[in-house]
Amino acid sequence: MADLLCADLLPTIADHAVEADRTRTVPPVVIDAVKASPLMVMAASSELGGLGSTVGDIGRELTAVAAACGSTAWCLWNHLSVFHLYAATLGPGHADLLGSIVDRHEWVCFPAGAGSRVYGRLEPSTGDVIIDGPTTFGSGCRYGEWTAVAFAMVDPETGSPASPPDLRFTVVRLDEPTVRIEPTWDGMALRASATDTVHHTGTRVPLVRCATWYAANRAEVFRQLEYDVIHPRYREDWVGISNLWLAAQAVGVARSAVDDAAGGVRERRAIMGAAMVDMPMVPMRLGEASAMVDAAEAAVTVGCAEVDARIAAARPPTDDDYNRQLALSTQALALCRRAMDEVLTVLGGNGLRESGSFERRYRDLTAMPLHINAHPDRVYDKVGRLLIGVPPVAKF
Repeated sequence: MADLLCADLLPTIADHAVEADRTRTVPPVVIDAVKASPLMVMAASSELGGLGSTVGDIGRELTAVAAACGSTAWCLWNHLSVFHLYAATLGPGHADLLGSIVDRHEWVCFPAGAGSRVYGRLEPSTGDVIIDGPTTFGSGCRYGEWTAVAFAMVDPETGSPASPPDLRFTVVRLDEPTVRIEPTWDGMALRASATDTVHHTGTRVPLVRCATWYAANRAEVFRQLEYDVIHPRYREDWVGISNLWLAAQAVGVARSAVDDAAGGVRERRAIMGAAMVDMPMVPMRLGEASAMVDAAEAAVTVGCAEVDARIAAARPPTDDDYNRQLALSTQALALCRRAMDEVLTVLGGNGLRESGSFERRYRDLTAMPLHINAHPDRVYDKVGRLLIGVPPVAKF
């Protein structure tokens, strides 16, 4: 643990975890500490002034932070994953902008969930694109400096997007007067994740800062050697990498819950004063839960190592590689979710009524397998169709 970049931050993060959950806001002392740390630049390659940390090393950092506070880890995870997307999509032509974000340790987000509906219209006299519309699920936006926007250009002759649409991607400072954050996240889990809606009303960006947005086809495009990238790591699609890092967080949350339960069970009493440790199902359930978390951690470790090997060899991923990333991550998330249910069964009614960290961790982990990128309904259908040899219904 001492060799982690986050080691000195973990006590502060853990000390404020309950406050973050209660107030639905990660305290400024935590955000400031994270922003001042090397954690912020792990996903940036050396060409951009970052650490260029391995995917596996980033996963280990997120595991540790998630064990301390799920909301803080979720926001940091989004920043690291989304910066990877920024660098891949904006590319070498915007290296100076990306490098300035890295140099200032600025926080980035990318709200683009269900309900996002953004249009851009070109103003020929200035060469600016004017953006309007809401973007949803912007995790970490309240703590950030930059937001990405994926939008459709409006055809000036029709006033509507063309068919097929001209899709663009850009980044905007969150302190622009035309940008407004609406605190819409009122979820039961990851309460301080600031997964809010970011509105644009006449936001101006230079057309030259608007890259082509390949949407569902981006993974295939980024793999092509003729597509220019800042570093080979950015040929890896952000969804596959972010899913591995999401599963790494689940490992941290579940391992802490299992260890806490195991540490306290010797002193617990069941009905009629029976020692819980003597009840045959208690050691079995905790043993199975621990094995599930170990298996999940092994899946994440293998998945990250495979990505890191490709990056080191400057070898673009294949579709098989990508689907394996998704499958390993989603299965790891499922194992951690099942482990938490085993712990809940052990703790029983007393576990529900007692104060402590388990309830918060249980709620936080419940949300992790539901993220759209790692949702089992999407991942397993995609993996299964590849296995059978039939076309996918949807890409993502």
